[in-house]
Amino acid sequence: MKKTIILLGMVIALVILPFFVDHNGEYGGSDGEAESQIQIIAPNYTPWFQPLYEPASGEIESLLFTLQGALGTAVIFYIFGYWKGRQRATDRA
Repeated sequence: MKKTIILLGMVIALVILPFFVDHNGEYGGSDGEAESQIQIIAPNYTPWFQPLYEPASGEIESLLFTLQGALGTAVIFYIFGYWKGRQRATDRA
């Protein structure tokens, strides 16, 4: 029981702690960090190609990224479910 309470307290702390960490509203992904490092290492670097579609805002970009992740997850779990269904069908036969 004591172990469960300690683990629950740690989970609650992990959920609440990020609200108190000061980031000054700056949350960025690895793409922005990579771009800044490339500019430092090779200032004359030019990209090989341009994006096919440039979203109008960061929110739309986040939405498309999330949809891409959800679609990929759906495909992966559909395959797992299909395999599990086939296994159950062969077990019953």
